Amino acid sequence: MATPIQSSLHISDLILQASPVVQAVMLILLLASIYSWYLIAKLHLSYKKSAQQDEHFQKMFWSGAELNTLYNNAQLNSKRTGLEDIFYHGLGEFFKLKKRQATSTQTIEGTERILRVGLSRDQSQLEQGLGTLASIGSVAPYVGLFGTVWGIMNAFIGLAAVDQVTLATVAPGIAEALIATAIGLFAAIPAVLAFNHFTSKGEAIYSDRALFAEEMVALLQRQSVGSTQEDA
Repeated sequence: MATPIQSSLHISDLILQASPVVQAVMLILLLASIYSWYLIAKLHLSYKKSAQQDEHFQKMFWSGAELNTLYNNAQLNSKRTGLEDIFYHGLGEFFKLKKRQATSTQTIEGTERILRVGLSRDQSQLEQGLGTLASIGSVAPYVGLFGTVWGIMNAFIGLAAVDQVTLATVAPGIAEALIATAIGLFAAIPAVLAFNHFTSKGEAIYSDRALFAEEMVALLQRQSVGSTQEDA
Protein backbone atom coordinates (compact mmCIF):
# COMPACT_ATOMS: atom_id res chain seq x y z
CA MET A 1 0.00 0.00 0.00
CA ALA A 2 1.40 3.40 -1.01
CA THR A 3 2.25 5.86 1.71
CA PRO A 4 1.04 9.47 1.59
CA ILE A 5 4.54 10.61 0.67
CA GLN A 6 4.77 8.18 -2.24
CA SER A 7 1.33 9.06 -3.57
CA SER A 8 2.22 12.75 -3.53
CA LEU A 9 5.23 12.15 -5.74
CA HIS A 10 3.40 11.08 -8.89
CA ILE A 11 4.75 13.01 -11.87
CA SER A 12 1.33 14.24 -12.94
CA ASP A 13 0.65 15.62 -9.46
CA LEU A 14 4.06 17.29 -9.32
CA ILE A 15 3.46 18.98 -12.67
CA LEU A 16 0.04 20.24 -11.59
CA GLN A 17 1.41 21.47 -8.27
CA ALA A 18 4.42 23.21 -9.81
CA SER A 19 4.68 26.98 -9.78
CA PRO A 20 3.29 28.88 -12.80
CA VAL A 21 6.80 29.70 -14.03
CA VAL A 22 7.89 26.04 -13.95
CA GLN A 23 4.65 24.98 -15.62
CA ALA A 24 5.22 27.57 -18.35
CA VAL A 25 8.75 26.23 -18.88
CA MET A 26 7.42 22.68 -19.13
CA LEU A 27 4.77 23.75 -21.64
CA ILE A 28 7.31 25.58 -23.79
CA LEU A 29 9.62 22.57 -23.78
CA LEU A 30 6.76 20.21 -24.61
CA LEU A 31 5.74 22.37 -27.57
CA ALA A 32 9.38 22.56 -28.68
CA SER A 33 9.63 18.78 -28.51
CA ILE A 34 6.47 18.30 -30.57
CA TYR A 35 7.67 20.82 -33.15
CA SER A 36 11.10 19.17 -33.36
CA TRP A 37 9.48 15.80 -34.07
CA TYR A 38 7.39 17.45 -36.78
CA LEU A 39 10.57 18.86 -38.33
CA ILE A 40 12.30 15.48 -38.06
CA ALA A 41 9.46 13.78 -39.94
CA LYS A 42 9.34 16.56 -42.54
CA LEU A 43 13.10 16.51 -43.12
CA HIS A 44 13.13 12.72 -43.34
CA LEU A 45 10.53 12.76 -46.11
CA SER A 46 12.22 15.69 -47.86
CA TYR A 47 15.68 14.11 -47.86
CA LYS A 48 14.31 10.74 -48.94
CA LYS A 49 12.36 12.31 -51.80
CA SER A 50 15.36 14.40 -52.91
CA ALA A 51 17.67 11.38 -52.93
CA GLN A 52 15.18 9.35 -54.97
CA GLN A 53 14.59 12.16 -57.47
CA ASP A 54 18.31 12.79 -57.88
CA GLU A 55 18.96 9.10 -58.46
CA HIS A 56 16.17 8.91 -61.03
CA PHE A 57 17.44 11.95 -62.92
CA GLN A 58 21.03 10.71 -62.92
CA LYS A 59 19.88 7.43 -64.45
CA MET A 60 18.12 9.33 -67.23
CA PHE A 61 21.09 11.66 -67.74
CA TRP A 62 23.64 8.87 -68.05
CA SER A 63 21.35 6.61 -70.07
CA GLY A 64 22.39 8.46 -73.21
CA ALA A 65 19.32 10.67 -73.50
CA GLU A 66 19.71 13.83 -75.55
CA LEU A 67 20.42 16.95 -73.50
CA ASN A 68 17.74 18.84 -75.41
CA THR A 69 15.19 16.17 -74.52
CA LEU A 70 16.11 16.29 -70.84
CA TYR A 71 16.00 20.08 -70.93
CA ASN A 72 12.55 20.14 -72.53
CA ASN A 73 11.24 17.59 -70.02
CA ALA A 74 12.62 19.67 -67.15
CA GLN A 75 11.06 22.79 -68.64
CA LEU A 76 7.64 21.12 -68.63
CA ASN A 77 8.07 20.04 -65.00
CA SER A 78 7.09 23.07 -62.93
CA LYS A 79 7.88 21.17 -59.70
CA ARG A 80 11.44 20.24 -60.64
CA THR A 81 13.89 20.20 -57.75
CA GLY A 82 17.37 18.95 -56.98
CA LEU A 83 19.54 17.78 -59.85
CA GLU A 84 16.85 18.31 -62.45
CA ASP A 85 16.47 21.95 -61.42
CA ILE A 86 20.25 22.46 -61.32
CA PHE A 87 20.60 20.83 -64.73
CA TYR A 88 17.78 22.93 -66.19
CA HIS A 89 19.22 26.27 -65.13
CA GLY A 90 22.79 25.27 -65.98
CA LEU A 91 21.97 24.03 -69.47
CA GLY A 92 19.64 26.98 -70.02
CA GLU A 93 22.51 29.35 -69.32
CA PHE A 94 24.75 27.31 -71.63
CA PHE A 95 22.24 27.61 -74.48
CA LYS A 96 21.75 31.31 -73.78
CA LEU A 97 25.47 32.07 -73.93
CA LYS A 98 25.94 29.97 -77.05
CA LYS A 99 23.11 31.89 -78.69
CA ARG A 100 24.89 35.14 -77.85
CA GLN A 101 27.98 33.70 -79.54
CA ALA A 102 30.06 33.93 -76.38
CA THR A 103 33.47 32.32 -76.42
CA SER A 104 33.88 28.76 -75.22
CA THR A 105 35.58 29.95 -72.03
CA GLN A 106 32.87 32.51 -71.28
CA THR A 107 30.17 29.94 -71.92
CA ILE A 108 31.68 27.37 -69.57
CA GLU A 109 32.41 29.94 -66.85
CA GLY A 110 28.87 31.29 -67.06
CA THR A 111 27.43 27.78 -66.87
CA GLU A 112 29.61 26.93 -63.87
CA ARG A 113 28.45 30.07 -62.09
CA ILE A 114 24.78 29.23 -62.60
CA LEU A 115 25.37 25.65 -61.48
CA ARG A 116 27.02 26.87 -58.26
CA VAL A 117 24.10 29.20 -57.61
CA GLY A 118 21.67 26.36 -58.24
CA LEU A 119 23.57 24.07 -55.89
CA SER A 120 23.48 26.63 -53.09
CA ARG A 121 19.82 27.48 -53.66
CA ASP A 122 18.62 23.88 -53.70
CA GLN A 123 20.75 23.00 -50.68
CA SER A 124 19.27 25.90 -48.72
CA GLN A 125 15.77 24.71 -49.56
CA LEU A 126 16.65 21.14 -48.60
CA GLU A 127 18.06 22.17 -45.23
CA GLN A 128 15.13 24.33 -44.15
CA GLY A 129 14.36 23.43 -40.55
CA LEU A 130 17.85 22.32 -39.60
CA GLY A 131 18.56 25.64 -37.92
CA THR A 132 15.46 25.29 -35.78
CA LEU A 133 16.47 21.76 -34.77
CA ALA A 134 19.90 23.04 -33.79
CA SER A 135 18.34 25.82 -31.72
CA ILE A 136 16.01 23.43 -29.90
CA GLY A 137 18.86 21.02 -29.25
CA SER A 138 21.12 23.70 -27.82
CA VAL A 139 18.60 25.87 -25.95
CA ALA A 140 16.13 23.32 -24.52
CA PRO A 141 18.47 22.00 -21.77
CA TYR A 142 19.11 25.54 -20.55
CA VAL A 143 15.41 26.37 -20.55
CA GLY A 144 14.83 23.20 -18.53
CA LEU A 145 17.67 24.16 -16.20
CA PHE A 146 16.08 27.56 -15.70
CA GLY A 147 12.85 25.85 -14.67
CA THR A 148 14.78 23.61 -12.29
CA VAL A 149 16.64 26.50 -10.67
CA TRP A 150 13.41 28.44 -10.31
CA GLY A 151 11.63 25.44 -8.79
CA ILE A 152 14.44 24.72 -6.32
CA MET A 153 14.54 28.39 -5.35
CA ASN A 154 10.82 28.33 -4.63
CA ALA A 155 11.23 25.08 -2.70
CA PHE A 156 13.85 26.61 -0.40
CA ILE A 157 11.80 29.77 0.02
CA GLY A 158 8.89 27.57 1.10
CA LEU A 159 11.10 25.78 3.61
CA ALA A 160 11.76 29.06 5.39
CA ALA A 161 8.21 29.01 6.72
CA VAL A 162 8.48 25.40 7.97
CA ASP A 163 9.57 24.76 11.55
CA GLN A 164 10.75 21.20 10.99
CA VAL A 165 12.29 20.25 7.63
CA THR A 166 11.80 16.63 6.60
CA LEU A 167 12.21 14.66 3.40
CA ALA A 168 8.46 14.86 2.88
CA THR A 169 8.61 18.65 2.75
CA VAL A 170 11.75 18.89 0.61
CA ALA A 171 11.22 16.09 -1.92
CA PRO A 172 8.13 17.38 -3.80
CA GLY A 173 9.65 20.79 -4.53
CA ILE A 174 12.96 19.32 -5.69
CA ALA A 175 11.22 16.64 -7.75
CA GLU A 176 8.94 19.06 -9.59
CA ALA A 177 11.94 21.26 -10.33
CA LEU A 178 13.92 18.36 -11.80
CA ILE A 179 11.04 17.46 -14.13
CA ALA A 180 11.76 20.65 -16.08
CA THR A 181 15.33 19.52 -16.75
CA ALA A 182 14.11 16.06 -17.75
CA ILE A 183 11.66 17.54 -20.26
CA GLY A 184 14.40 19.82 -21.56
CA LEU A 185 16.66 16.84 -22.21
CA PHE A 186 13.74 14.94 -23.74
CA ALA A 187 13.29 17.79 -26.22
CA ALA A 188 17.00 18.37 -26.86
CA ILE A 189 18.42 14.87 -27.37
CA PRO A 190 16.29 13.85 -30.39
CA ALA A 191 16.78 17.31 -31.92
CA VAL A 192 20.58 17.09 -31.65
CA LEU A 193 20.70 13.54 -33.00
CA ALA A 194 18.41 14.47 -35.89
CA PHE A 195 20.44 17.59 -36.65
CA ASN A 196 23.67 15.60 -36.87
CA HIS A 197 21.99 12.91 -38.99
CA PHE A 198 20.44 15.30 -41.49
CA THR A 199 23.56 17.46 -41.66
CA SER A 200 25.58 14.40 -42.63
CA LYS A 201 22.94 13.32 -45.12
CA GLY A 202 22.74 16.83 -46.57
CA GLU A 203 26.50 16.92 -47.08
CA ALA A 204 26.32 13.60 -48.94
CA ILE A 205 23.54 14.90 -51.21
CA TYR A 206 25.45 18.12 -51.84
CA SER A 207 28.61 16.18 -52.71
CA ASP A 208 26.70 14.04 -55.21
CA ARG A 209 25.13 17.11 -56.80
CA ALA A 210 28.45 18.96 -56.94
CA LEU A 211 30.06 15.95 -58.61
CA PHE A 212 27.23 15.80 -61.12
CA ALA A 213 27.67 19.52 -61.85
CA GLU A 214 31.39 19.01 -62.50
CA GLU A 215 30.70 16.08 -64.82
CA MET A 216 28.04 18.09 -66.62
CA VAL A 217 30.46 20.99 -67.13
CA ALA A 218 33.08 18.59 -68.48
CA LEU A 219 30.52 17.16 -70.91
CA LEU A 220 29.42 20.60 -72.08
CA GLN A 221 33.03 21.68 -72.40
CA ARG A 222 33.77 18.75 -74.72
CA GLN A 223 30.70 19.59 -76.78
CA SER A 224 31.66 23.26 -76.90
CA VAL A 225 35.21 22.49 -78.01
CA GLY A 226 33.94 20.00 -80.56
CA SER A 227 31.49 22.47 -82.08
CA THR A 228 34.20 25.16 -82.17
CA GLN A 229 36.54 22.85 -84.07
CA GLU A 230 33.77 21.97 -86.53
CA ASP A 231 33.06 25.65 -87.15
CA ALA A 232 36.76 26.24 -87.75
